Amino acid sequence: MKTSWRSASLVASAAAVLALTTACGQESGTSSVGSQNVGATAAAGGYGGVGSGVGTGTSPSADASSPAIGQGNLGAQSASAGKLQVSANAELGDVLTDATGLTLYRFDEDTAEPPKSNCNGDCATAWPPVPADDASAGAGIDKALLGEVTRADGSKQLTIAGWPAYRYAKDTKAGDLTGQGVGGKWYALAPTGKKASVASLPGLSTRNDPDLGEIVVDKNGMTVYRFAKDKAWPEPVSNCTGACLEKWPVVAPVSASDTKGVQKKGLMSFTRSDGVKQQTVNCSPIYTFAADKKPGDTNGQGVGGTWYAVRPNGEMVGISDK
Repeated sequence: MKTSWRSASLVASAAAVLALTTACGQESGTSSVGSQNVGATAAAGGYGGVGSGVGTGTSPSADASSPAIGQGNLGAQSASAGKLQVSANAELGDVLTDATGLTLYRFDEDTAEPPKSNCNGDCATAWPPVPADDASAGAGIDKALLGEVTRADGSKQLTIAGWPAYRYAKDTKAGDLTGQGVGGKWYALAPTGKKASVASLPGLSTRNDPDLGEIVVDKNGMTVYRFAKDKAWPEPVSNCTGACLEKWPVVAPVSASDTKGVQKKGLMSFTRSDGVKQQTVNCSPIYTFAADKKPGDTNGQGVGGTWYAVRPNGEMVGISDK
């Protein structure tokens, strides 16, 4: 990576705080923390679970001393990632790969805030760290999520949303996912840095509804709504209380780094009158609807002439904000 992740993170964080403070004059809630360059500490022992073999298509044991692991593939495994790609998988949803199609993984014993790799020695033979050099974001990948961490040996490892990225030595061709679930600690990366799964949506994102257009959805893909009787200025106020909340549950705080396609200005949380923290979009409180039973449902749209789905900029679908 040519730009210091720490510098980029500090600039982004400062900008986010300034935007939130200016937008609502209210407590800033959930600005992104981001990843930064840090020195990796001493390695955790062994493989961190390699050997208990619970992954799909993974043998029950793996020994880094075995010549079978990664033989003939070590050159490819240590190569730069190039332009990262998103690969669709029927069981895992969107999976992050390098330019050659090899799956990228994350390790549960690592940390993202701050970024730190705990896979060294034999572990790094079975799970080669992905070099940060020349890695770039392809289609469907937020380049702001790409960073790097300094490993114990001084090398720079690619991070995705702070999580150090690895390949698996037993993956020999594009599309292989033999490292998925190994030891209950290794998982394919989603483009967001989360573990790949069909439910690996960001905390807030958008989708194109055939009737309503582009609207905001939560981490489960459920439609997000605004209440016309709420207030956003000069600070957020929710007027949905008591029994109202049984039908319209509040959306809990979401980190700004855990969103996609949603306006960052005014993206914050606030403390309600009942002491519960609630997320806003453009400073307006947001909710889901209990009568929506599955992703894609929009049963709350227009209810009572006061409840409306939310645009990425925070406006209510179907009426103009005042």
